[in-house]
Amino acid sequence: MLYWLLYEQLQRYVSPFRVFRYTTFRTAFASITALFLCIVLGPWLIGKLRQFQIGQYIREEGPKSHQKKAGTPTMGGVLIIISIVIPTLLWADLGSRYVWLAIAALLGYGWIGFLDDYAKVTRQRNLGMTGRRKLVYQFLAGFLFAASLLFMRAFGDFSTAMNIPFIKQFKPSLLIPSLMANPWTYLLGVAPFCIFVALVVVFSSNAVNLTDGLDGLAAGLMVISAGALTMLTYAGGHAQLAEYLQLARNPRTSELTIFCGAMTGASLGFLWYNAHPAEIFMGDVGSLGLGGAMAVVAVLIKQEILLLFIGGVFILEAVSVILQVGSYKLRNGKRIFKMAPLHHHFEAMGWAESKIIARFWIAGLVLALFALTTLKLR
Repeated sequence: MLYWLLYEQLQRYVSPFRVFRYTTFRTAFASITALFLCIVLGPWLIGKLRQFQIGQYIREEGPKSHQKKAGTPTMGGVLIIISIVIPTLLWADLGSRYVWLAIAALLGYGWIGFLDDYAKVTRQRNLGMTGRRKLVYQFLAGFLFAASLLFMRAFGDFSTAMNIPFIKQFKPSLLIPSLMANPWTYLLGVAPFCIFVALVVVFSSNAVNLTDGLDGLAAGLMVISAGALTMLTYAGGHAQLAEYLQLARNPRTSELTIFCGAMTGASLGFLWYNAHPAEIFMGDVGSLGLGGAMAVVAVLIKQEILLLFIGGVFILEAVSVILQVGSYKLRNGKRIFKMAPLHHHFEAMGWAESKIIARFWIAGLVLALFALTTLKLR
């Protein structure tokens, strides 16, 4: 919006406005705007949530130390989403399909989380939507996103070739051209790609959701992950950097840098109120929205595999739950961890909450830095 007004319309009359053509400049402004919105609107939202008694419900089977958090305002993810969408609309080039897909993913998965949060709050018990129904909604959104990518591919706006860390020549595509040539078997030809994309987005959204169990843990890790994605989107859209790092340059990903910058600023601003002891929780509306948006950006810039490192702690948290449930069902009630997700295991071991949060942040930072180094180590 401001990009269109200040650069496309007014820069011919006011030459200093030409600075708005630079992605770095607009990304910085988007980050600052998102941070400012979160900090300014935070007290108002916390007050409203308390007024309407929208508080967190704590499961009885969870850590006993968490019972004191019952009633803390939740659904703060609404604040995060607002603080991402507004700066993106202000500073990004709204002619970019990539930007609109990222916004749609944030809003779509945020809406699924909102429905779950609302159900929990109104029923005053930790049920919300059934797990099966929530997964159905998530997969439907994932398949819709994959279908949008195939539509863009038909017009040359998207490539399905994946980047593999450490290997620069091998760029596999999950499409089967021989089947796609026949209208009757087209769906079979695109099925592997659609299933893979849906799995990436659904797993990522749930991984962030499972990590959001300690004050500031998920928000802090999102600052790190979104920051890494900001660098990746910028590098992929920059001619010289893409050539130096031997990346397949896609100038269309450049505008995603503004979205990722806004996501970084919004996560940082939310952390201001979510840091231990938390004044507000993001709830499923925030965790599912952020996780879905993170995965969609990774798919758009063809770094799906690298997402394993960028969101490494999120992945470990999700895997710990899968292993715990699998072990319990297959080994007659035997557990691998004292409690899952992984952060609860360390709580049960006697670690202080603040220590777990700090160490998980450190681990997330190390993994994100490793992910960035793989761009050159190929």
